[in-house]
Amino acid sequence: MKKSLIQIIISFILFLIAMFVPFGNDLINKGLYIIAYLIVGLEIVWKAIKNIFRGKVFDEHFLMALATIGAFVIGEFPEAVAVMLFYQVGELFQDYAVDKSRKSISSLMDIRPDIAVVKRNGKLETVNPETVKIGEEIVVKPGEKIPLDGVVIEGESMVDTSALTGESLPREVKPQDEVLSGCINKNGLITIKVEKEFGESTVSKILDLVENASSKKTKSENFITKFAKYYTPIVVIIAVLLAVIPPFLLNMGEFRDWLYRALTFLVVSCPCALVISIPLGFFGGIGGASKVGVLVKGSNYLEALASTEIVVFDKTGTLTEGVFEVQKVDPIGMSEEDLLKYATYAESNSNHPISVSLRNAYNKEIDQSSITDTEELSGRGVVSNVAGKQVLIGNDKLMKEKGISYTPCNEIGTILYVAIDNKYAGYIVIADKIKPDSFKAVKTLKANNIKETVMLTGDKKEVGEKVAKELGLDKVYTELLPDGKVEKVEELMKDKSEKGKLVFVGDGINDAPVLAVSDIGIAMGGLGSDAAIEAADIVIMTDEPSKIGTAIKISKKTMRIVRENIIFAIAVKIFVLILSAFGLSTMWQAVFADVGVSVLAIINSLRALRVRK
Repeated sequence: MKKSLIQIIISFILFLIAMFVPFGNDLINKGLYIIAYLIVGLEIVWKAIKNIFRGKVFDEHFLMALATIGAFVIGEFPEAVAVMLFYQVGELFQDYAVDKSRKSISSLMDIRPDIAVVKRNGKLETVNPETVKIGEEIVVKPGEKIPLDGVVIEGESMVDTSALTGESLPREVKPQDEVLSGCINKNGLITIKVEKEFGESTVSKILDLVENASSKKTKSENFITKFAKYYTPIVVIIAVLLAVIPPFLLNMGEFRDWLYRALTFLVVSCPCALVISIPLGFFGGIGGASKVGVLVKGSNYLEALASTEIVVFDKTGTLTEGVFEVQKVDPIGMSEEDLLKYATYAESNSNHPISVSLRNAYNKEIDQSSITDTEELSGRGVVSNVAGKQVLIGNDKLMKEKGISYTPCNEIGTILYVAIDNKYAGYIVIADKIKPDSFKAVKTLKANNIKETVMLTGDKKEVGEKVAKELGLDKVYTELLPDGKVEKVEELMKDKSEKGKLVFVGDGINDAPVLAVSDIGIAMGGLGSDAAIEAADIVIMTDEPSKIGTAIKISKKTMRIVRENIIFAIAVKIFVLILSAFGLSTMWQAVFADVGVSVLAIINSLRALRVRK
């Protein structure tokens, strides 16, 4: 970009000097024109020559090279440089608007485990995970990544699965429970019997999905290239016929005059206004989207967004806050504040997300001197003495174990039952909270005639279905790992029309493969993981899912503006070509007409920048 801009500026300065500075020697002026042309046009001519040898004769590079060299042949030096300058300015905008970078997955590599501690011959050995075989036993300490898929055979712990499922709440694992590579062991030492080699493990599959998914994604072909396939050979053939038929077959004047007219026709035929107007339309749309916090990585994605038929959402962190909060406090024989206080005090010495949620809800200073004899019961809850009262807080297993009569709760979320001095005192519900903006998002999409709204989540069935029902989504699929999400998206792809597009919206590392394999991937940029943002084609920087509907509106408006520019530019071009063929237009008039069309196209494209915040 910087190199092209410098070349254009230097060439333009030399062009102005040659045009307006009287050197008194025509050779100096012509030399400056040639230097200006070589600076800005040599690359185009070289591409045209290379493409001829590759069998790609009639492309836009060939047309530009032939027309501008033709202008030099007939002595129209200023026009040759001006036409190439216009073309390169258009290319500069095109380069800026179209995404050229391959998707980086460097952030995703953080989930790849570097080592595995394996038991061999009664000793612990630190090895590369790829060398561990099925049936071997590996030891994973607190804070370490689980390197391979397997089954726990010894120890209990809490496992952070957020990298795979997107769930914020860690899961408890004990002997006979399956564990997946890429998860983080939180607090206990566990021994795992390996069931899959590294190449077949979950983490390896995720990395492979992201690395290869880009090959499945069809990119919008550049319009100018498609247009030039037909337009270029037609104008070249017409120019040749214009130079040959009238003087030799019809005896209409001198060959030199008709050659001049044919070369003028070629100069006129350069699609400068088209080259500028199309990328500028997308440039305006991308700029307008950025004003409202929507980052579109390429004009091809903005174009595709206008054809959206199905929108698929991740749940945690996309439609929900991704943070567990106290949703309900239901006491028996005391106030809500007192029940929350006893629960918070009992859990206060833990760093578990449940404890954090309780402390945030209580939001008062905790008197640690009133808390004694706290005991954590793995997989069940906590027993603590608070101000002389024995407080039990945990799941239904704890209530049954202690023989406490309680009323089962059917609320969706994590249920904490509380008993004080062996008497049931009520329950607390901790759950993820739906973003208020999510309701607006679904409503906006339906208003935009989106065919289907779907949610995919690694969360439990009852939780996913509750969220989908509240939001009014058409379909929901739950308890999915990343490869399961990819499979569902590939199934949903079959439901759309040939030209329709499927959009996936996610925010976590676990969403990166699905973002990459969908037609258009949208990531939540404010709180989303780096891997998701890298893999996505569009990033919502404000974490508001309703901006998806806004982006679709901008896309449709942009496509309307681009179509207007195309029709206008082609119509004017055909008109001027007809005038040139009949000798009624000079090259200067043709270039001026092109400039006029370009200016009008620029003004029209600026409409795409006007977006209501």
